[in-house]
Amino acid sequence: MATSDVLGSLVQLTRLAPAVVIAAVAMGACSQVSSADGARLMEWLRSSYEINMGALLVLALAAGLYILRTAVPRKPKVSVLDFAVHRPHESWRFPRSALRDLCERSGHFTEEDIQFQEKIAYRTGLGDETGVCPAIQAGMDEALGIEPARFEFSATCFPAIEDLFAKTGVSPQQVKFIVTNSSLFNPTPSLSAMIMNHFKMGSDTKNYSLGGMGCSAGVIALDLAKELLELHPESYALVVSHENITNNYYGGKDKSMLICNCLFRSNGAAILLSNKAADVKRAKYNIRNIVRTNMAADDVAYNCVVQTEDAERKVGVRLNKDLVKVGARALRQNMTALGPKVLPWSELAKFGANSALRSAAKLYKPLAGMLPAGWLDPYTPDFKTAFDFFCIHTGGRGIIDGLEKEMQLNRRQVEPSRASLYRFGNTSSTSVWYELAYVESTQEGVGKGQRVWQLAFGSGFKFNSSVLVANRPVREQHTAWEGFDATAMWADLDKLEAAAQAARAMKEKLSS
Repeated sequence: MATSDVLGSLVQLTRLAPAVVIAAVAMGACSQVSSADGARLMEWLRSSYEINMGALLVLALAAGLYILRTAVPRKPKVSVLDFAVHRPHESWRFPRSALRDLCERSGHFTEEDIQFQEKIAYRTGLGDETGVCPAIQAGMDEALGIEPARFEFSATCFPAIEDLFAKTGVSPQQVKFIVTNSSLFNPTPSLSAMIMNHFKMGSDTKNYSLGGMGCSAGVIALDLAKELLELHPESYALVVSHENITNNYYGGKDKSMLICNCLFRSNGAAILLSNKAADVKRAKYNIRNIVRTNMAADDVAYNCVVQTEDAERKVGVRLNKDLVKVGARALRQNMTALGPKVLPWSELAKFGANSALRSAAKLYKPLAGMLPAGWLDPYTPDFKTAFDFFCIHTGGRGIIDGLEKEMQLNRRQVEPSRASLYRFGNTSSTSVWYELAYVESTQEGVGKGQRVWQLAFGSGFKFNSSVLVANRPVREQHTAWEGFDATAMWADLDKLEAAAQAARAMKEKLSS
């Protein structure tokens, strides 16, 4: 053994067990001193030994914790490397004025049905650039079916995937996992298998297809892909979100089932996740939190959005009157679970103090009269202190209005959601990605460290949140948002709102 190694070992020994070393030296010296001095020396050594044994135990405990921490593998950080959303071809464009012509050509609807659908289309916040697939625009039942639905999926999702691979430089053969979600179109072979076949992915790629999970399924697919990557280091996962309207066009007369015809439009989004060390710096976003609220055990919540048959056995999706109330309950539950993970301490303290006061007032009734007005009102934490951008599912103008009021958001904060609904319609599970593309394209972009809250909700009933944190400054001009005029949109929406207010005023005047 080299001299340096011996010295190093002695140094380590001295650090770990000084009492033992000192005792060894002292033993040689004890023969040279008197018995009294020797006794005092041995007493000192004993006390020194006890002290250092305590230090040794502390050091051993710390070493054990360190070994345990390093022995248990950490979950790799999962990031959104990039994403892409599809812009329908101009031939798919479906202005609001085209709705009447389509309904009349189909022969399914009465004048009352047509007027109802027109009112929904105009008042719910859609513009004139939304996309409807050719099979529906043909206005003939024989144009619908499985093959036209497959065509819609491939025409909307394959280009988004191609764009994503081109932007990232990742080849399809490098993808280890693929997760698709589509609530109402789940053919055999599956949608994930269709993608594997089209892009000739390797046989070792694992595919998953989620179905029937509604407008919040995009976040569910993101969560599943994230959990897969946490177990498989140095891998890619592709998430493809889509809702198929060819396979869900309703030709009946039930008004609660006609609403979907007026809102939903063609869509497609592709998201590439990575946990590779080589992608740490270039990834757009880190996935900070995913919080999922599921109210399926509640009968009212479970039945508020249901695919079913009407009295004439025509299939469609029924939205019932409980939807808004159920959505509000789901939002509160989700915010309660998400809050402690993202809110600053100041907001958590206010919420805790308010809850304590309200509980005390229930136990001691006179307390309510002793407190200033408003102190016992439920306190809603200010989530604006936790997030820089909000991507609210484009369920309709009323949904966005409600969340805008509930969270006290301003126009600019809800603009991504208004714009996505206006240009693309209700794009179901993909809407949160169209909105993030809007932020990157038309607003100031996302600064490094800024936080994005994606809020998605739908049948089940489910309310899901994903929190993304920008890994670097992000600004990109997405093709989907080229040429969009936000000023013109707001002018149109303000005009519609003024007309709606006038109609409500007239109705109140006639009823009084």
